[in-house]
Amino acid sequence: MGRILPKTISHNEFLELVKGISHTDPAKEKKLKTAVVLGFYQCMRISEVLDLKPSNIDKERGFLHLLQAKGKKDRDVPIQKPVTKFLKHCPIGIPKRTLQRIITQTALRVLNKHVTFHHLRHSGATFYLSKGMDIRHLQALLGHSRITTTEIYTHVTSTGLKKITDKIWEDI
Repeated sequence: MGRILPKTISHNEFLELVKGISHTDPAKEKKLKTAVVLGFYQCMRISEVLDLKPSNIDKERGFLHLLQAKGKKDRDVPIQKPVTKFLKHCPIGIPKRTLQRIITQTALRVLNKHVTFHHLRHSGATFYLSKGMDIRHLQALLGHSRITTTEIYTHVTSTGLKKITDKIWEDI
């Protein structure tokens, strides 16, 4: 029996989701958008996003230092370009259930899809594979100890496979 493929949204759907996040408190809205951006572009788990503190952000080196992530492991992940301007809104300071509820409600309203916070992580991983990131680098970004855990994402990017196979035949 095969593994269930992770549910994902496209990069364009992600951008629509971010645009669709609104809150009566502008500061809270920025924090919500920051959380979503970290989930997608940094492929972070919700607990990693909520635990991120300014002291874990090394803008000079360009890394986020994630402490005691899943498996009680620390890891450094490079700060992705689109994330930089959002980091000033950390720490997020929003309860986990509230964040999950707002993302799910916004996705239903804006995308007419059921999206959880963890879908953002899956979607970001799929996005990076489609852009040519190799599986070992993705493994490090996701913080997986076993490559087999990361390999699930290779089954999702059929467009990436098409790009590669099309490129093979360009010169023939």
